[in-house]
Amino acid sequence: MKVLITHSYFLRFDPKQWKLGQPYPPLAPLFAASLLRSKGFDPAFFDTMFCRGPAEIGPVLKKERPDLLVIYDDGFNYLTKMCLTNMREAAFSMAGLAKQAGIRVAVSSSDATDHTEKYLDKQADFIIRGEAEHTLAELACELRSGGSSFDKIDGLAYRKNGITVKTAPREIMRELDELPLPAWDLIDIEPYRKTWQRHNGYFSLNFVTTRGCPFKCNWCAKPIYGNRYNSHSPAYVVRALKQLVDKYRPDHFWFSDDIFGLKPKWIGEFASLVRQEKLGIRFKIQSRVDLLLEDDNIAALARAGCETVWVGAESGSQKILDAMEKGTKTEQIYRATALLKKHGIRPAFFIQFGYPGETLEDIDQTMRMLKELLPDDIGISVSYPLPGTGFYERVRNELKEKANWTDSDDLALMFRSTYSPRFYKQLHRYVHKNYRKYQGIDNLRKLVKMKIGPGRGNLRRALASFYFIPASYIEKQKLEAYRHDQAG
Repeated sequence: MKVLITHSYFLRFDPKQWKLGQPYPPLAPLFAASLLRSKGFDPAFFDTMFCRGPAEIGPVLKKERPDLLVIYDDGFNYLTKMCLTNMREAAFSMAGLAKQAGIRVAVSSSDATDHTEKYLDKQADFIIRGEAEHTLAELACELRSGGSSFDKIDGLAYRKNGITVKTAPREIMRELDELPLPAWDLIDIEPYRKTWQRHNGYFSLNFVTTRGCPFKCNWCAKPIYGNRYNSHSPAYVVRALKQLVDKYRPDHFWFSDDIFGLKPKWIGEFASLVRQEKLGIRFKIQSRVDLLLEDDNIAALARAGCETVWVGAESGSQKILDAMEKGTKTEQIYRATALLKKHGIRPAFFIQFGYPGETLEDIDQTMRMLKELLPDDIGISVSYPLPGTGFYERVRNELKEKANWTDSDDLALMFRSTYSPRFYKQLHRYVHKNYRKYQGIDNLRKLVKMKIGPGRGNLRRALASFYFIPASYIEKQKLEAYRHDQAG
């Protein structure tokens, strides 16, 4: 039996990410392909990352003639967790092409888990719900044997006599080290390398050390891995990194965990193994400010080669953090940022505007925090309600036809907040320019006092302040004009 695996993320369909030029290979389907190999299958893989559109899978279907097409999205990449409608439509198109060729279709993604009926309506035969590797392996084995006892396979949805059947939920894997390493040989790494080098001057690869998140921020969707948190051992991760370093020679790694190193002492053991194996890696992670303050986590990250830590700061207002049920304090954001900088690690903030109840005072507190802490980078979004979250249930009656963003730069406000959608769009532009203004002024001051060298990046940031000072003023005037718009 022939299995063809693909995914539905097309970089060209996401203009912001296409311009950024920082694509990462789809890690989750490569784990699934590796497990299929251990069950005696020889899966093929079609990478859509650099394709112009879903029609490009047509010739591949003719060449491979698979019995099963698996559209398996990378649940470790936050871009696929956003359930973008561009990617949903691409998945529908590929499923349709496969069905025209008489090929069965299975889909694994956050969006398909949330919208099972929509995908079954678009000719998918099976939806794999939740953690998917073992469900897919069991499904493939059942199809290979000619059986049809799909009701005995946990984590599956399908239609029988026109009625949707959902089997028992798949139990979350606890022993992650039992998974074979991803089948990296199935993917052509060179387009990734060339894109990174052309846009950024270095090459980064991704890996993941954990699955799930035990925290309960009420806007965070977890349709695949849920609230459980399980971890690979540091030894497994270092073995994977050594293989990637030996084979592909990346300059940098992104650990795409929701939270890196939550288990006590994990980061310290990882740092020791990285140094013992003389890997000499550079990497970025995502973490929480409260976790970073535990033990000697920041010092251990520095020893391991961490360059950047992205944290979900979200807001400078404690009121908003509490409303989000974030479980962190603004004072922890300040302390963690200071410690990261002390150890030579660049802090970066995810910021979220538009949460229900947010006032101008809350926005000002966030902007003050950015000015005072000056993180190395920021990512700004508006609150985005996804199914399965408490936030979604709170605003679901306000959602109209548009319930998902088209691409990652959509930033549509899809519920009624304090201010109008136009205000928040303008706020996004203003905060970025205002932040870059203060960042440039800070660099200029340090250059004058000779606290930093006149490197290309430092000089560029300093000189940019002369653009951002008037630009931020202009954007602020526009923001003031929109402040009295009727809320959306």
